[in-house]
Amino acid sequence: MFKSGIAVKFGRLSLTVGCGLALVSLSAVAQSVAPAPLTLTADQDHKNMMDQLGIKALRPGPSGDEKAPNHANYDESLANPFPDLPDLLTLKNGKRVTTAEMWWKDRRPEIVEDLEREVYGRLPRNLPKVTWTVKVTDHEFVGFTPVIAKQLVGHVDNSACPQIDVNILMTVVVPANAKAPVPLLMMFGRTGLPNPTQPPQEDMERINRALKTLLEKSDPELASIFAAYPGYSPLNALTPSFGFGAPRPPAGDPPTTAQLIADGWGYATIDPASIQADNGAGLTRGIIGLVNKGQPRKPDDWGALRAWAWGAARGLDYLETEPAVDSKHVGIEGVSRYGKAALVTLAFEQRFAMGLIGSSGEGGAKLNRRNFGEAVESLTGGEYYWMAGNFMKYGASEAAFGSKNAGDLPVDAHDLIALCAPRLTFISYGVPAMGDAKWLDQQGSYMATVAAQPAFELLGAKGLGVSSDYHSEKMPAVNEGLLDGQLAWRQHDGGHTDAPNVKYFIKWADKQINRTPAS
Repeated sequence: MFKSGIAVKFGRLSLTVGCGLALVSLSAVAQSVAPAPLTLTADQDHKNMMDQLGIKALRPGPSGDEKAPNHANYDESLANPFPDLPDLLTLKNGKRVTTAEMWWKDRRPEIVEDLEREVYGRLPRNLPKVTWTVKVTDHEFVGFTPVIAKQLVGHVDNSACPQIDVNILMTVVVPANAKAPVPLLMMFGRTGLPNPTQPPQEDMERINRALKTLLEKSDPELASIFAAYPGYSPLNALTPSFGFGAPRPPAGDPPTTAQLIADGWGYATIDPASIQADNGAGLTRGIIGLVNKGQPRKPDDWGALRAWAWGAARGLDYLETEPAVDSKHVGIEGVSRYGKAALVTLAFEQRFAMGLIGSSGEGGAKLNRRNFGEAVESLTGGEYYWMAGNFMKYGASEAAFGSKNAGDLPVDAHDLIALCAPRLTFISYGVPAMGDAKWLDQQGSYMATVAAQPAFELLGAKGLGVSSDYHSEKMPAVNEGLLDGQLAWRQHDGGHTDAPNVKYFIKWADKQINRTPAS
């Protein structure tokens, strides 16, 4: 019999823990009665967020099919229903921002707060630790340059919710013969060794003999097949490539990875899907699900774009420990949805020194207030999971708070770009004729870049070299870049890719960081 005890309550479960009893882990008890991770469809999760926000109906997003009744607007005369953007250098109290100190102390925190609460979501307070493990170190070639390639896994501590496992996949490749730490570009996308070293021919023959023997033991009938085709080998060496997942740009330039390595840079590829799934059904899994213990998000919780950015920052944590990498000159790159993620990463994680932001569109460099192509309603419906739940309010036609639209947003894309200042920020687009769709609103993205320029100039950086009048500045002609400052713009003549701009990015970045390219 216990003479005294402590009453402990977990939900509906009440326990009395005797003071004389051997200690029992209360955290283990709490975990045992915690709700199991939910499995929801995207529709169910979307409805859950609408219910939390008191939204009864959302306006449908425009169609990308120009023949559809609800097709997106491409008439420039109708493109600016909210022509004036929130003033970048005016505080909420109306005071003008005139010094760098006021920017860092007062204005930038205001913008961060609005972007986190209303657009991209907040990072959780107690994020788990990531432990990086090098799985493979290989001596390879990218193009004709010898490299050292490392395949890594970043295990996210899931002790708070063991049912959800998150392992970030990343590959790091650096020139083998570099005499000093090298700058590096981290790229969102598929990851893997660029050109794995293959066993010599005699070893391949030995492997194939052993494999044939094992196969014949498991299925004796295979012996007659092997006898009929004596030259057949179950395994063959992989065909050498110029770089994993790096198609040649249309103009015939080498792949992005080969260009970086040839110039003396390193590169990393990081897999966003290993951080957070690219769908609404995945929000109770991945890093977002892990920190929420498998339960639905709250309205100001982070979305997938912010989660991918967090994963990139954890990759940078590793790079800061890698002696071959100049961690003060690491950039972030992405195209399309990963262009959005790259811009969000550069804006919120100030340790990244530069960014190449490719064809990012709505949710990236495109102005939300523009009625041209993709719209806010496109992301409050289909890709809502990229954003904070609160972003859905701006697509609401009927809700407890009435209705809201893009003009009610307290911030816009120029604010996001301005958070990158004074670091190197290269905004890249292609042309609709080659597949970089009008949907992305190249003009609206240029306007946002122009409107972000005052923050760069206030902080002592050089902007685009044009006026900051986003109402009247004309987008430069295709292939005529604005590449003289820390804020840069170039529209190439290719499609939905940034590959044709990579050689310009490398040359621009080398100049900005006073670096001599590898000979």
